Amino acid sequence: MPDRPFAIVRRPAETLADGIVTFIERHPLDLDLAKRQWHDYVAALERNGWPTVVVEADVDGDEAMPDCVFVEDTVVMFGDLAVVTNPRQPTRNPETAAVRRTLEELELQSETITEGTLDGGDVLKVGSTVYVGLSGTTTAQAVDQLARILAPRGYTVTGVPLTKALHLKSAVTALPDGTIIGYDPVVDDPGVYPSFLAVPEEPGAHVVILDDDLLLMSSAAPETAALFADRGYRLELVDVSEYEKLEGCVTCVSVRVR
Repeated sequence: MPDRPFAIVRRPAETLADGIVTFIERHPLDLDLAKRQWHDYVAALERNGWPTVVVEADVDGDEAMPDCVFVEDTVVMFGDLAVVTNPRQPTRNPETAAVRRTLEELELQSETITEGTLDGGDVLKVGSTVYVGLSGTTTAQAVDQLARILAPRGYTVTGVPLTKALHLKSAVTALPDGTIIGYDPVVDDPGVYPSFLAVPEEPGAHVVILDDDLLLMSSAAPETAALFADRGYRLELVDVSEYEKLEGCVTCVSVRVR
């Protein structure tokens, strides 16, 4: 395993346009643009101190798994522990095989969700608190198993009802100071969180923390970017328009290993 933080990523499949869409209307997707955006996203990680490890496809390729680029849904990191998820969708569950092989190659300790189903996009970590969206893809049984796995490591797991977005992190993420950020129309209950900041644009609700004062976020949220800059954050802006057409965002396309 690398001796410094890194990120796990997976290339977009040729069938990316067939990815699952649940809460939004499907729009035509430009695969060539999506590939360029993926490379730009990876470059943004790497120039900010996050070298990447690519999950390689099996010999049969990734074409049967159009959503596989959203690698965050298949594994969640808790320190040096990797929790391999159990996606509900039949086209997504096979994604975990190549991810599990990559974790073994990296010599990362891992546990696997075997009770109920869980997508990593439903898991939001804020310090030692773990919020998990009870969504169309994540069940209470899986949340209970995750709580048992994490209890010895000092984490508290809290289930959060979710009805307005595909995943919890489609609705909310967190700033480095622990403030939860979200776009009000897709947040079920902001009162669940001890500190909540509403942002003016939906893509602005999604940030990847690259450093204590550095955020990676979508370039499609200029008003939110100005709001964060006023709070003292440096920003790395990336265009992820083609992934947003599939209800994806900046958090979905990598797993950060600290």
